[in-house]
Amino acid sequence: MTATAVIEEIKHLSPAEQSRVIQFAFELARERQLPGKELSALAKQMVDADNPAEVMKLRDEIHRGFYGE
Repeated sequence: MTATAVIEEIKHLSPAEQSRVIQFAFELARERQLPGKELSALAKQMVDADNPAEVMKLRDEIHRGFYGE
């Protein structure tokens, strides 16, 4: 099943069931911390980036990868 198919299925759930899916997604995101090597690689990419949008994107990835959020 693809992500698109899953999203379409979620759209047809009741609001209570959709809330549970959202809660699960947040729980999953919290559990997904990145190892040090990956965080270091993202930090290097961020330092080397000259596009402000790319810097912001990488900063957010580092934050999520470090804190698991």
